[in-house]
Amino acid sequence: MIPSVPAVLVDLAGKVMASAAPNVNPTDRASTLGLSALLIGLAAEGLDSAAHHLVMENRAFRTLLAKGAAYAPPPVEHAEDDFRLSALAAENGRLRAALITLQTAVEGRDEAMNDAIWAELRASTERRKIQGSAV
Repeated sequence: MIPSVPAVLVDLAGKVMASAAPNVNPTDRASTLGLSALLIGLAAEGLDSAAHHLVMENRAFRTLLAKGAAYAPPPVEHAEDDFRLSALAAENGRLRAALITLQTAVEGRDEAMNDAIWAELRASTERRKIQGSAV
């Protein structure tokens, strides 16, 4: 499971607060604060682009689901007018589940559609990479 950015930030807040205690070993404090600073920077980068990536993925998933309607009916359309990350992620999960159903239906029957689904899933993984990620 990949932890959510808010969960990581809450954990980091606790670690930073604990590091302020006078009895913390200075080496441990420096280590905790250095790691915290790195993770906060990565979280900031991820948050900056998260909504954009989810909107782009949701659009791409809807396009694939519409093209594959002959194999699996696409899910009921929802207006994408709530741009909170939690709402976009929930819609992304719903669309991903439908895409899995479609991929299962086209596997071995429609190679072009199957390839298009896998290409979008690879692209969605690439979109989510941040500069701090291993290449």
